[in-house]
Amino acid sequence: MNGVPLLREDYKPSPNVLKVKKPDIVSGSVYYFETASKLTYQVIFGKKKNNYLGNIVNFSVLSEDFEDEYSETNRGEVYSIISTLIYIIQLYHEAHPYSNSYEFSGEYKDDEDTSSASIRTRLYIKTAYKFIDLNYWEIHPEGNKVLISRKPRIE
Repeated sequence: MNGVPLLREDYKPSPNVLKVKKPDIVSGSVYYFETASKLTYQVIFGKKKNNYLGNIVNFSVLSEDFEDEYSETNRGEVYSIISTLIYIIQLYHEAHPYSNSYEFSGEYKDDEDTSSASIRTRLYIKTAYKFIDLNYWEIHPEGNKVLISRKPRIE
C-alpha cells in the first residue's frame, strides 16, 4: 500500500495560515497555533482503536477565558483558523502518508438543534469538499461527524 496525497494537487496554503508549533519529532501528533487575538489552539491526532492507520482529529481552544476547550470563541478568526487547520492536517499526512482515514466532529452551540450535524461539522464537510483529493479519498458525513477515508485501491 503506497501513501497517497490527501489534499488536491492544486492546493496552496492560504496566506491566512497562522504560525504553527509542530511536534518536536516529525511523527508527533500534537500541534499548536495562536490567533491574532492571542487564543492558543491545540490540534491532536489520535489513533482509532480498531484501525491504527485511522485518525481522529481533536481541535480545541486552550484558554482560561472560556468554560471548556470546545467553546465558541466568536473573534472573527474562522478563516485563519480553518486555513491553519488544513495546513496542519497536510503536515501530519506528509509525516504519516499511509494514514487511511481522518475523522472530525464539531461541537454544537448551546441553542443548536442536535438532530442534525452541527454548524461546525457542516463547515468541516464544506471545507473537505474544497480541499480533499477526491481521486483518492471519499467524504462520508455520519451524523455529527465527517469521515474522510481512502478509496479502495483498484488494480
